[in-house]
Amino acid sequence: MSTEPSWDFYRAFLTVLQQGSLSAAARELGLTQPTIGRHVDALETAIGAELFTRSPNGLLPTDAALALKPYAETLAATTAALLRTASGERERVAGTVRVSASEVIAVEVLPGIFGPLQDAYPELQIELSASDAIEDLVNREADIAVRMAEPQQGALVVRRIGDIPLGFHAHRRYLERHGIPQTLADLADHRLIGFDRQTAYVRLVTKRYEVPGVDFSYRTDSNLAQLAAIRAGVGIGLCQIGLARDNPDLVHLLPDAFNIPLATWVAMHESLKTSPRCRATFDALVKGLQDYHRYSTGT
Repeated sequence: MSTEPSWDFYRAFLTVLQQGSLSAAARELGLTQPTIGRHVDALETAIGAELFTRSPNGLLPTDAALALKPYAETLAATTAALLRTASGERERVAGTVRVSASEVIAVEVLPGIFGPLQDAYPELQIELSASDAIEDLVNREADIAVRMAEPQQGALVVRRIGDIPLGFHAHRRYLERHGIPQTLADLADHRLIGFDRQTAYVRLVTKRYEVPGVDFSYRTDSNLAQLAAIRAGVGIGLCQIGLARDNPDLVHLLPDAFNIPLATWVAMHESLKTSPRCRATFDALVKGLQDYHRYSTGT
């Protein structure tokens, strides 16, 4: 059974045809002259015809060579297109990326990042987990996470965004009815929006800032529900300063006396850093959140 000639034979033949000599073809392809000669000889044996004759001006193509030329050129073009397609597929940003983020960041910040990202990469699909629970990146519960606690697991690619500031805020409607607190002690006379449970975080904030007699009259463990209550004029609560800046009716209260830095990181498993879709999403999150951090801090 005859064996189909290798593409290497056609490539050597076409390069000799273009360059006019074995030595020039060898330089062009980065091979040795004897190798080029063997490839041409093998192709001649396969087709049963001589392809070149020697002359003082180099190798001259025979009629058989000229007849093969357009087919060899088509084969070369097809091979180049195949390689470009294969390379492009490796670099194509497409498929699903699961991102985990806190409720507030997921609802208020990330849509402004993901919209332009998907405009740039229409085949990219985002699966967003909006939860204050920390999903496990090592066990691939999420591909990428925006975290407000420093990632402790190994084998992660991590970028620190910075400290996103939080502060007390209230709607102007509330302040018109109840007045503006001038000190932290004045908060005891106001309707405070906070958590349903006295968590370690609440106790830490109360102790650190010496906020006396914290008694939340509007309680919910959802940060998103707290934000909605602040915007609705229910009372005074904690809000990311960057989000409040977008609403002229929200007033930042006691900025010199109270400001909580919310440290923020973006993380993904290191095995995903070569994935085009994960890399593009990770980079967009880092840049978008850095922009949000600068806006929040006024830097």
